[in-house]
This record gives sequence, structure tokens and C-alpha cells, in this order.
Amino acid sequence: MPRTITPAPWEELVTTALLGTDRRPTARDGAAGLLDAAALHTVRRRAGLRPAAPATRPEPAPVDQRPPLPPAARRRLAQLLADRSASAGSGGRRGTAPDLTELIPQWLATANQQGFRAPAALLPALLDAARARTDLRPQALAFAGPRGLWLAGLNPEWKFALRGSSGGSSLPDPTEPAAVNLLWEEGLFAERVALLGAVRAHDPVAALALLATTWPTERAEDRLMFLDSLRTGLSPVDEPFLEQALSDRSRNVRSTAAELLSALPESALAARMASRALSCVSPDLTGDEASIAVEAPHECDAAMERDGVAAAPPSGRGERSWWLGQLVEAAPLATWPARFGGRSAQEIVGLPVADGWAEELHAAWCRATVRQRDPEWARALLGTPSLPPSNGPGTASLAERSKLLGILPSAERAGWVADFIAAHGLSEAFQLLGVCPTPWAGPLGRAVVDALDIARDAGSYPWSFSGVMGLAERCLNPAEADHLEVLTTTPDEPEDASPGANGYWSEAFQRLVSTLRLRAAMDSELTPAA
Repeated sequence: MPRTITPAPWEELVTTALLGTDRRPTARDGAAGLLDAAALHTVRRRAGLRPAAPATRPEPAPVDQRPPLPPAARRRLAQLLADRSASAGSGGRRGTAPDLTELIPQWLATANQQGFRAPAALLPALLDAARARTDLRPQALAFAGPRGLWLAGLNPEWKFALRGSSGGSSLPDPTEPAAVNLLWEEGLFAERVALLGAVRAHDPVAALALLATTWPTERAEDRLMFLDSLRTGLSPVDEPFLEQALSDRSRNVRSTAAELLSALPESALAARMASRALSCVSPDLTGDEASIAVEAPHECDAAMERDGVAAAPPSGRGERSWWLGQLVEAAPLATWPARFGGRSAQEIVGLPVADGWAEELHAAWCRATVRQRDPEWARALLGTPSLPPSNGPGTASLAERSKLLGILPSAERAGWVADFIAAHGLSEAFQLLGVCPTPWAGPLGRAVVDALDIARDAGSYPWSFSGVMGLAERCLNPAEADHLEVLTTTPDEPEDASPGANGYWSEAFQRLVSTLRLRAAMDSELTPAA
């Protein structure tokens, strides 16, 4: 008769193994029982299915037609996922070895670009990694493919994979109204969101008509999510629907509708906001040189509130400045050149602003620029990268500057940040580097490395640059590895340097070089042979 093995948590089995079965006899039949229980856990783990009462067997996993990984890439993925599990909770790394965990996103992105499918045996570890790190989920789930979604449906710990997807089922053809209407009326929320996006990509008018059929009966939070999905492919076709949403009973829905309408420069709401903003901001020609006069609103009436202006300011903020900022933010940027005699964006931003309103006005123009994605205004508000942020024409906030940079073409963005680093070093550049395309272009990569080298030679406290060094490991072009060898040596420390600082710098540069070479190897393993 086969022996029955009593299930026990894995942590309990580990504790028993460490203490010995004679001191903690939790497993039947002593050491043999402990090994049997561990084997049972291992089999369950490899199966990717949690133990449950017998039931109808699931349907077989769908076939994934994508090509398999090359053997070297498969071994690399297993190594990356194993290192993620082994280093969980380690609290950081030192030494010269690359941090494999931080290379998983790049590996997944490259594998998806090449169109490979995930090995079935590694799907449980891949889903575990995606469960632990939300930043991995889009790429990990794309790589896992239909088999990953099928497997996720068998384990509650992986249910996150089914959110935002159609649960593994295919969406109906957007040209089949009966199937579309059935799923729209009976599907799960994630399926309905995916369906709305698919119909919208095929026929925006039909998508709005579909949404209108159930709009009055949707929950407020669902209406907000559906409305937010209209950001993709936003066009004048959406204006009538969004105008109706301005009267929605949910404040969040009304606010989102107003934001979307203000991103349509030709919309009626944009014209109303422009009229209000023009009554507040005007050229002042009374002095010897042109300047900007500001008269903030004295009240927030019902019409302003309907158009998305929040009446109550945040704590510590004045009402009039709060209302002014919202009006200028929602007004089309094309409004201002005509108001200021045909001046360009750069010339308008350079005008002095009366009565201390410059910070508020420029901040509102920054938000309008980000909302309307206007490169000319982004350049004007960013100014020259050699200027200190506090003296720039737009905003001193690096977060806002990062948003403005995101509007510029990739090469221009990288060049601006490279010049900023050359002028000001790395202490204020971390957020700006985050919006630069990877791998970093040559001038930007050299600017970062030069600034790190300067910081080391100056005896700077090395740990304050660990974040930038981590970015460099992931974002520098791997081809730069050979040029960085000279930085891996340990020079003599200046008298005023932090004790052991140069040793840390040498270690960090060795890790950087090792990581770049590993990234190059990873790319090579994922590149199909010619």
C-alpha cells in the first residue's frame, strides 16, 4: 500500500532539515519522510499547478507558433530567473559581478523583438518573476504568450496575468456586430476594455457607439477607465461624446473629459478656455519694453467648473493662482503668438512677467505643453541646457523638465541631457536620464562616463552616484566596454576623499564593464544566425 505523505509548508520542511528530524519531527518516518515531502513539493512546483481536489482536467494549452529560443538563450534565461529567486531580499549588491536581476527586462524586450516563444518548463519561474515585479509584466506576459495565460488560469497566484487581457480568449472580429455586442454585454471588464480598444482601432465611430449603449448604467470607476482608454487615438471624432461627459455625475469623469477635450486644440472647450485665459494674460505696453500683465480670475463660476476647473485649491495654494493655472493649462498654445504680436514661443517665454506671476504662468505653460505635445514650446521652456535649472525660462522642477524632454525627438533629447550633464554634472541629472532612449547615444554615454570619472577624481562620496551607475549598466551601449577598461584601476586617493572611495569606484567600474560585456553576449545569443 503506498505511503501517504502529509502536506507541510515548504518553510516548515526547510526548518526541519536545518534543525534535524530528531529535534523537530514534523515529517512522518523521519528523514525519509522529509525527503518524500520535499520531493512532492518539487513535483508540484514544476507542474505549475497548486494542489486541489480532483476535477475535470483543463483543456490542453494552446499551441504557440513562435520559434523556440536558441539553446544558449534558453540557458541564459534560466540563469537570469534563478538569480532573481536566489537574490530576492538580499538588500543590494557589492562586488564586480553583474546584477542579473536588472538585466531581465532587457533580455525580455530583445526576445520579444526577435519573436521567440518562452520555454514551457520556464513559464512558472517567468510568471513568478512577473508577479514580484510589476515593471516586468508587459514584456514577460508577451513572451509567455498564450501558454502563459493558460497556465496563469490554473494558479491563483498568477491571476494578475489575466487582468488587462481577454483571459486567453480571442476577441471577436470588429466587423462582426453580433459577436462584438455579446462580449460587450456579457464579458469581464478586462475583456470589454480590450474589445473597446480593438473596435476603436478599426472604427472609432463604432467604438463610441458601442460605449454609448451602456454608458449610463456603467459604474463610475468603469466609466473613468473607458474614458481614459480614449487617450489612444484621440481625435475630433471624440468631441461630441466628451462634451456630453462634461455633465457626468462623477467629478473624476468630468475632469478627465475636460482634460481630453483641452488636448484637442480645435474643440469648443479649448476655445472657451482660450477666451478665459486671454482675459487674464495680456501684453503690457505701458513700460519701455514689452512685458506680460496678469489678472487672475476673481471667481470660479459654474461654467468654469463644468469645463473642468476645480474650484477648491490644494492646501496652501491661493484660489486665484489655482484658477489661473488651470485656465492657461487648458488653453491651446496657438493662442499666445497672436496675443503677443506674432512673437515665437521662445520670445514669449522670455518676456518679463509683472507682479510675481512668472512662476505660476510658466508652470501652467509647461503643463499645457506636455498635454498638447508641442516641441516648439518644449524647447522654449527648457531653455539652454547650460543654464542652472533655477535660472531657466520654464520650471526648476526636474520632474517637469523630464516631461518636456519627452516631447522632443530622441536624438535631440539625448543631446540636451548630454549638454546639461557636461555643464552641471550628475547630481541633478538622474530624472533626466530616465527619459532618454536606450542604449544611450554616443555623446550622452560619454557625458555620463566623463562626469563619473570627474566625480571620482574629485574624491566625491561614491555611494551618492550608485543610482546613475546602475542606469549606466543598463543603458550604456555595450560597445563602450573596451573603452572603459582604463577606469577599472584603483588610483591613489586624494587626502580629502572618503576613506576607501577609490576602491569602491574601481569596483563599480569593473561591474559596469562586466555588465556591458554580458549584455553584448545576451544580444548575440538572441540574434538568429544569418
